Amino acid sequence: MTWLQYAIVAAVACITTMALVPPVKRLAFKIDAVDYPSERRVNKQPTARFGGVAMFGGLLCGLAVIIGGVAFFDWHFPLHSFVTREISYPGIFAGITLAFLVGVADDIFDLRPMHKFLGQVIAATIVAASGLLLTDMMNPFGHEQLMFGWLSYPITVFYLVAFCNVINLIDGLDGLAAGITAISSAAMVVFAILTVRPEAAFFGLALVGVCAGFLRYNFHPASIFMGDSGSILLGMSLGVVSLFATTKSTLFVSLLMPIIVAGVPVIDTAAAIIRRKRQHQSVMQADRGHIHHRLLSEGYSQRSTVLIMWGWTAILSVSALFITEMHGLARLPFVCLALGVSAFFVIKLNLLGPVLQHHYNPRPSTGKKRVNEQFNAASGNASSPSHTDESPDEQP
Repeated sequence: MTWLQYAIVAAVACITTMALVPPVKRLAFKIDAVDYPSERRVNKQPTARFGGVAMFGGLLCGLAVIIGGVAFFDWHFPLHSFVTREISYPGIFAGITLAFLVGVADDIFDLRPMHKFLGQVIAATIVAASGLLLTDMMNPFGHEQLMFGWLSYPITVFYLVAFCNVINLIDGLDGLAAGITAISSAAMVVFAILTVRPEAAFFGLALVGVCAGFLRYNFHPASIFMGDSGSILLGMSLGVVSLFATTKSTLFVSLLMPIIVAGVPVIDTAAAIIRRKRQHQSVMQADRGHIHHRLLSEGYSQRSTVLIMWGWTAILSVSALFITEMHGLARLPFVCLALGVSAFFVIKLNLLGPVLQHHYNPRPSTGKKRVNEQFNAASGNASSPSHTDESPDEQP
């Protein structure tokens, strides 16, 4: 594909996403897929959380442009390369679609965490069964090739589910997850072009376009949130892009590329797990110890916090590109840069330390239920004022 064709795919994905946001927003309020203000949430007014539907539409149109270009304008079909010829692309798209639908169901019905997790596992299994697998890698301490065999399937499923959840967990401020995904995906596009992986470049650019279009409405002050339909879609898609770009690579360092470019949400998730284990809490227990919470508590505004985390992601992405493309000691300065910046934030923000509060009221299944609960609570407080000081602390 030429640069013009890449640009057309990204532009169509971007414009389609922007065009779909207003009707999706109206739909969200009709079906009550809405985030209502609470102590733990940063929005001050009811906000639609159904933006993933518009993003999925943008991805679909990006794919349609490729198919139309091949059929009518003699474009080179990008979904055939010497490293992915045995992959079933309809199967991969089916897995991504199922992941998106799991997010849609959560936005509407507020699924239990285990149900949502199982849906992600099934979606990732479909992708793995389609042939997109982490099958082997070069031994970093030797010269032989390490073959994963049947373990390729659980490793790939774990990898994709992990991407779904790190993007889901980082989605805490206006524009944060969309911006981090766009930057990470752009880095993967550059890597894919350098290593001649046209399918990864095509899908990655469509993902960049979708995120850019959504940020038109999602950057602070956001008029719509992506919801789990968006964050799970972005996580699964970014995982697939990274697999397209690195699958069957003989270099161990190439397999580190996607982990480094997604380093901010990976670090945030790892720190949350360690922090909650230290406090003898379930890893599913929410708290206000995430990176964006810590930056907000330091006095940064929402926009400043998001821009800082975007900048951190950009530094890691550029470092990852140089680490994978350079050799020997030439990599060392970029390794030090990535590690140094990340260590600075982990220590400065005390990401592994405890948070001050430990309990919170979980999101109700629907906004209407929340309104009813607030009304009942207010009525009970009015009739029994002596109990007003006994309500549990709000955990962020």
